Amino acid sequence: MSTASQQPASKPLAAPSPPGRTAEKEQITAAVAATLVLAYGLHPADITRIPEGTATDNYLVVDQAGRRHFAKVYRTRDHLDLERASIELSEYCADGGVATAQATRTREHELIETNGRLPMSLWSYAPHTASAEGGLTGARWAAVGTAMGRLHARLATHPAAAPTLEPGAAVCDVVASRDRFERLIRVYQQKRPTLGEFEAWALQAAGERQAILGDVERALASLPQLTVQVLHGDMAGPNVLFKNDEVSAIVDFGPPTPGYLAWEIARLSCDPKSVLDNSAESWLTGYTDLTLAYRDANPKASSDDLVSSLRVGCAAMLCSAFPLSVPVERPHILDAATEAYGRVRHEAALMLLDRLPVMEEALRDALR
Repeated sequence: MSTASQQPASKPLAAPSPPGRTAEKEQITAAVAATLVLAYGLHPADITRIPEGTATDNYLVVDQAGRRHFAKVYRTRDHLDLERASIELSEYCADGGVATAQATRTREHELIETNGRLPMSLWSYAPHTASAEGGLTGARWAAVGTAMGRLHARLATHPAAAPTLEPGAAVCDVVASRDRFERLIRVYQQKRPTLGEFEAWALQAAGERQAILGDVERALASLPQLTVQVLHGDMAGPNVLFKNDEVSAIVDFGPPTPGYLAWEIARLSCDPKSVLDNSAESWLTGYTDLTLAYRDANPKASSDDLVSSLRVGCAAMLCSAFPLSVPVERPHILDAATEAYGRVRHEAALMLLDRLPVMEEALRDALR
């Protein structure tokens, strides 16, 4: 990471250009600097592109006083209303004591700068050493449980929607999943014998998924009614930031949208890498630590939601065609990391399905 200059700069400095970087990208970096000056009154000493970001181009900005900021440049103006609502949801949670990044308003007190060439939001830089993307271990299980419990307790009060109880079986659409796997299998079969190694594996995995969807449907049918409320919207590993073993910030909220609480708990807690990097018993110990800490932070949480999160997470992974479908639907994003994630996710989901009754009973006993 670049360090801030201690001397006044005659103009904002762009990050060093790697080999092959296009003039267009250099112009965008210059436009980021201009937007920071005009919209925020912030004079950058250094701007560094951060590779993360699926819908935005992200930059670490160091101003001339050495303070760090995080700039998100939106690639399209089509959904800025939803982006603004997402920032407002983050602010709502921060007002309730949840650890989040803080948005910086423009000179005109707007959450998103829209007048210039680049639509942008600017944030305080959340100090952290790692995200939860690499999986949860040790004390981080309980830390995430506490942070997520506080988050959901606050979101339960959001005026967009009051918490309700809905049939748990509706958390996944097994019929739609069955149709999608059938289509995917047909496409791969038609490409024989030209399938690549990952495509051949994806065809086999899709067949295995198709064969057990009946088991998934029966597992979902036994779920009780579960809580539906406003959620974070993208509770994945990269959006939970740690400083040592404490959660320093939860970031990248979606707009306030109701969903199953058990699913959002499982989305992070049943991360495939966390599942497979430990023995089943060790992973369940961590998962139990998370749910106990979650309940302490959110005492109104239902035990049904916490226990059912295991079943919901397992079913959601088995019903999802991602990333088995990537070579067909989004071949431009296929890389070694995506392929590895596909294999790990498939193996983790099958392991959870096989051990689900035993794990649920152990979790239920711990929560009594």
